[in-house]
Amino acid sequence: MAGPKTQPEQHLLEQARVVRDWLSELSVEEFDSPTVLDVWDVRTLTGHLVGILSRFTAALRQPSRQPAVPVHELVRRYRRDVAMIMDWTEQLAADHPGPELVRRLGSAIDEAAEALQPGTVLPKVIMTPRGPGRSTDFVATRIVDLVVHADDLSRSLPDRPAITSHKPAVAACIRTLAAILAAQQPGRSIEVRVPPYAAVQCGIGEPGPTHTRGTPPNVVETDPTTFLRLATGRLAWAEALAGGRVSASGQRADLSPALPVLS
Repeated sequence: MAGPKTQPEQHLLEQARVVRDWLSELSVEEFDSPTVLDVWDVRTLTGHLVGILSRFTAALRQPSRQPAVPVHELVRRYRRDVAMIMDWTEQLAADHPGPELVRRLGSAIDEAAEALQPGTVLPKVIMTPRGPGRSTDFVATRIVDLVVHADDLSRSLPDRPAITSHKPAVAACIRTLAAILAAQQPGRSIEVRVPPYAAVQCGIGEPGPTHTRGTPPNVVETDPTTFLRLATGRLAWAEALAGGRVSASGQRADLSPALPVLS
C-alpha cells in the first residue's frame, strides 16, 4: 500500500537543506568568489537565499482577501522590481561573512519548517512581495528559486562537486516553469517536451497549426537543466540551439520570443 503523498512544501524544505549543507562546506574565501550571475558573489547570493526563505515564511502569515494574481502574471513582476530585489539582497548580505549567512539560512529554514508542520492549513491567498497570490503558487515559485540558485552556485564553483538537488524539487520546478510558459503563451502550435517531467503546448506569435493526435507539427525538446536555464534567462535560445542542447523541429519551433518566462 502506498504511503501518504509528500507535499510540495516538504520538497521546498528538502531543497533548502540540500543547498544549506553544500554552502556549509565552503571556506570563507570561497564565499568571495564571483557567481555566474555577475552582479553577486557567493556570499551575496547566500544572503539572497536567506531572504527568500524569510520572506516566504512572512508571506504565509499574511492572508489576503484580494483576488490572487495568476502565477504566470505574478512572475513577470520580477523584472519590474529588479532594482528593489537587488537593493534588498545587498542589505541582507551587508558585511556579514559567509558562514554567518549560512547559519542565518539554517535558522530561516527552521522557521519555515515550523510554519509548515504536517497538518498545517495554509491560507488560500497570501500577500507575496509581488502582490496577492495563491499560497500553492508561492510554494512552487520558491522551489524554482531554490533549484535555479543551486545550479547557479554549482556553476560558480566548478572545482567543487555540484549540488545534488532534491529530485522531487527539480521535477516540481520544471513542471512549474513549463506551466508558466504555456499560460504566458496560450495556444497549441508548439509542443514543448522536457522529459521526464513535463510536456506542454503553447502558441507564440501568429496562430499556427495545432494537432489532436500523432506527432505535432512544431516540437521543442530539451533536458531539464537546459530548460531551467532557458526559462530563467541563464541561457540564450540561440546558444542552446547551436550547442545541440535543444531539438527543434517545425518551421515555428522557436521559443526565443517567449524567453525567459521569469528572471
